[in-house]
Amino acid sequence: MGLRERKKLETRRRIYRTAVALFVERGFDNVSVQEIADAAEVSKMTVFNYFGSKEDLILGPMLEHVGDACRAVREREPGESAVDAVRRQFLGMVETREASVGLHGEPFARQVRKLILGTPVLMERAFVAVQKSTRDMAAALAEETGDATLALIAASMLSAARNALIEEHHSRIDAGESPDAVAADAAERAGRAFGLVEKGLSGYAVKT
Repeated sequence: MGLRERKKLETRRRIYRTAVALFVERGFDNVSVQEIADAAEVSKMTVFNYFGSKEDLILGPMLEHVGDACRAVREREPGESAVDAVRRQFLGMVETREASVGLHGEPFARQVRKLILGTPVLMERAFVAVQKSTRDMAAALAEETGDATLALIAASMLSAARNALIEEHHSRIDAGESPDAVAADAAERAGRAFGLVEKGLSGYAVKT
């Protein structure tokens, strides 16, 4: 990464962390983009150059991962089913303790999640993004199989299993368990969850 790219990344991180700190202190609705720009020592235009909207200041990192399961389905190898692809990707993220699957114990990341859960406009946009990802996965499966109804059912099942596992990770850590303790049985629980889906989707969407 060149000097220019590093400076851009540093600026983006500074704006992001400044925004989160202000939102946590005063509430999302009580902080303006201009105030964020002033605190981060950049112009308001610079903030919008890095983040398309005020909501993106918080949701941006999450939205980068909301389509992970859909990508796993689209990019799976011949002979691999949709459920195998999503399970493989998820287990890989568990192994590397990805924040996107709820296994990161950093206080800052958990502050962001609490902020999203406590702000209706952010929750609504997050919900819409998750629903869009499910529809995108369904569209990819429908294109392969020719059955849009079953494709939507399959995508919904896969998304629901994945989201339930992530929510469990968050809930356990919020309740006081360490990320290490949660990660210790995460792979086993994921195996059971996707195994349950697989029983209903056995043989469905095996790529040729």
